[in-house]
Amino acid sequence: MLDALIEDMERAIYELRNWPVKNIQIFHHNDSDGLSSGAILLTAFKNDGFVVQRYCLEKPYPEVLKKIFKQDGGIIVFTDFAGRIAPIISRLNTGRNLVLILDHHVAEPSDDSRVHNLDPELYGLKGDRDITASVTCYLFSKAMDPSNNRMAGIAAIGAVGDKFFVDGKLVSINRDTIIEGVNQGLLEIKKDKANERYILKSPKGDIRLDELGDYLDILGAAGYYKNGPELGVEVCLRGITPASDQMVNLLKESTKRAFGREFGRFKKEGFNISPHIQWFNLKNRFSNTGVKMVGLLCEEIINADLIDQKKYVAGFQIIPNKIPGMGFIEVNQTKISMRVSNYMAEQIRAGNEMGLDVLLPEATSRLGGFTDACHSLTAATTVSIGYEERLIGEMERILSSYNNKT
Repeated sequence: MLDALIEDMERAIYELRNWPVKNIQIFHHNDSDGLSSGAILLTAFKNDGFVVQRYCLEKPYPEVLKKIFKQDGGIIVFTDFAGRIAPIISRLNTGRNLVLILDHHVAEPSDDSRVHNLDPELYGLKGDRDITASVTCYLFSKAMDPSNNRMAGIAAIGAVGDKFFVDGKLVSINRDTIIEGVNQGLLEIKKDKANERYILKSPKGDIRLDELGDYLDILGAAGYYKNGPELGVEVCLRGITPASDQMVNLLKESTKRAFGREFGRFKKEGFNISPHIQWFNLKNRFSNTGVKMVGLLCEEIINADLIDQKKYVAGFQIIPNKIPGMGFIEVNQTKISMRVSNYMAEQIRAGNEMGLDVLLPEATSRLGGFTDACHSLTAATTVSIGYEERLIGEMERILSSYNNKT
């Protein structure tokens, strides 16, 4: 498993270093895992003599990919997404560029020898248990140069921020990375009843990594159109600053007000209810923020105990037709984010309920939508605006068939 992944990383690095150009484009996600992944790769590539351009995406939408792959002879790196769409990327690339995918979501093999899909899911590891994108990037950076092990603390941010714990603890490769950081004096593990807390030993003082993950999620999500991801990467590399604190405080207040308005609407109007799903539609009410906000709102709803614990939770949000750093791109899609309660998570892990990584992509494909990064307990896809109820209906048909078999 891990040995095979490292060997393929080393082969990709050899090809990278022998590529005729030294310019790299990095495309990374906008949550704490994606921001820390971007920070690790930015540092590793610069240390290796490459010139780096970095773009933060909420998803590698088809329209965005078409724009990216107009180039020839470049080096393109995707992280914290794109593992599943390696065949699409292969068809767009047709051997013209060197492409690396460092994801941890459900993945499919590449059809292009110059598209290296280094997603650990293809090597027997589980992206929602064993390894995050940040830790995948950390392994890659150490394969480039063992001295990059000093970035264990940055990798730990994504590992904790993605919240894939088993019995209150990180496990497998994620935990190995934490232990590396502890041995280097970068991290500390503290017991909290049955759980573990992971602490970053910063020159400015100790920081709980779960709190830092939430901090970065705010910058990357609520601040997506306000330079938040740029500040987030700087925080990963250099620590919290007065500027990042000021932005986070402003974003927290605006998010609190916006979520408060939605909670008032939920209490007054309730949720849309189907046999297995409770859902809502933000439409374009959050158009000044990134579309990760709908996923964060789903989590808030679960934590506030507003929902039926035995149903899936889904929310829709229209995607703005603009990408920071890339300008106007006509997306014309709505994003669905799905989350589950602790009860449903246990049922999914036990095999009694269908995982979101199967349910949502299957329903989305029936409507010609776009699927990339999905986990069994958290997932998101996109469909054409106006297809929201049809998507819920397709999921209900899939669940009815699944439940009749089990």
